[in-house]
Amino acid sequence: MLFIKDKFVFGMAAVRMISSLIELSAALLMLKFNRVEDAMKINALLAFVGPIILLTVTTIGLAGLAGRVEPVKMVIIGIGVILIFIGVNK
Repeated sequence: MLFIKDKFVFGMAAVRMISSLIELSAALLMLKFNRVEDAMKINALLAFVGPIILLTVTTIGLAGLAGRVEPVKMVIIGIGVILIFIGVNK
């Protein structure tokens, strides 16, 4: 049995597990509908969910680091996440 030492790590893992269930469900729906048009629509929804998951997990992680990491480093991590989004969208 798993012993959870850090509630922030548990939260991050839980969100990622939910994300994987969403991905698996989407894949099964694609197979069920068996049409490229429907699969593309499902894929478009996943493209929307992915960044939300990234932001959520990052936010939980930053909350867990608060007080343990210097504020300047927190800002650098936040800027890194923003740069990821800028890089993906450009």
